[in-house]
Amino acid sequence: MHAHGDLISTPLTPDLVRGALDLERTRHGLLPHRLPARARAQNTDGQLAMAESQPSGVRLALRTRATVLELDTLPTKRVHAGAPPRPDGVYDLLVDGRPAGQGTVAGGNTLTIDMTAGTASLEPGPVGTLRFPDLPPGDKTVEIWLPHNETTELVALRADAPVGPAPDPGRRVWLHHGSSISHGSDAAGPTTTWPALAASLGGVELVNLGLSGGALLDPFTARAMRDTPADLISVKIGINVVNADLMRLRAFGPAVHGFLDTVREGHPPAPLLVVSPVLCPVHEDTPGPLAPDFSEAAEGRLRFVATGDPAERASGKLTLNVIRDELARIVAQRAADDPNLHHLDGRELYGEADAAELPLPDTAHPAAATHRPRGDPLAAPAFRAGGPLPPRPPP
Repeated sequence: MHAHGDLISTPLTPDLVRGALDLERTRHGLLPHRLPARARAQNTDGQLAMAESQPSGVRLALRTRATVLELDTLPTKRVHAGAPPRPDGVYDLLVDGRPAGQGTVAGGNTLTIDMTAGTASLEPGPVGTLRFPDLPPGDKTVEIWLPHNETTELVALRADAPVGPAPDPGRRVWLHHGSSISHGSDAAGPTTTWPALAASLGGVELVNLGLSGGALLDPFTARAMRDTPADLISVKIGINVVNADLMRLRAFGPAVHGFLDTVREGHPPAPLLVVSPVLCPVHEDTPGPLAPDFSEAAEGRLRFVATGDPAERASGKLTLNVIRDELARIVAQRAADDPNLHHLDGRELYGEADAAELPLPDTAHPAAATHRPRGDPLAAPAFRAGGPLPPRPPP
């Protein structure tokens, strides 16, 4: 440690960070990753590379008497060509498990994405500072949840009292894999994504491998899950397989089996929940690919349309209803020899009644208000007594 004005600088070390599978040393500091280096080396998809570097579920967990904390970060802001700028990513502060503040960091790099041309360009920018000046006195556990949708390099940490890693809370680890809805899409902040809410309700420690544009049954993701310590595991599969028009029914079934086989190699006895897609009306019976509609982009509104032909289901093209049926069949088949394997229909999390009350604004992703109900239903069917992911043990 060394002094920085009236504050003490604390080295940013891996034992201060939770929820990341890898921490890359950069010239600025530490860059959290949600896929390990070996998986990243096998990936050729720029969207997945961006998504795994966005720290959904990643947080600093500190024990301190400090009443002032400062965190220097280098964020990477996304800008879509022709659309208004996105709001700055939100940092959520928890003190002894309770919400205690929010903040943002201005500046940083700017990644400009042109979805029409399929190009992206990066403009470097400055490091910014997040400051929480009014923490309560006394010993406490402080968590700073990093923006779920903004790549964030950790540069420096300062406080007005010594800072150390928070003690192990002794909770079971829940490892979850899914697509953009699990990543957090348009959630209001990192602790209000539905996996974060469900983890809080279930009393578990979250490792979130929700990857926007991902969950495509990549073998390197299955191996990452195999090698990650976890007590409870869930995989949410299907929506991006359809909207990317990635494979046909013939390939989908064996790919699911292979993915589950790999996960099971590292976690033979763990409760494993397979979740099928939530309701997405444009893809229920219409195959992909999904295409963006830019007609209202200048007003900040982007919508998506399904461009496949429903008649192509006969030749093996996938829709959400086809995938739900196949996942239910696969889980039922495997569960005969794997009693800790379970299935949950995603429409229990977001179905027709939910869509009537809280429709998907862009036809593909939920609004911020939709994430909060999402946490409650998953905790109810998944973490309840007798459910596939056993509830927290009594104290």
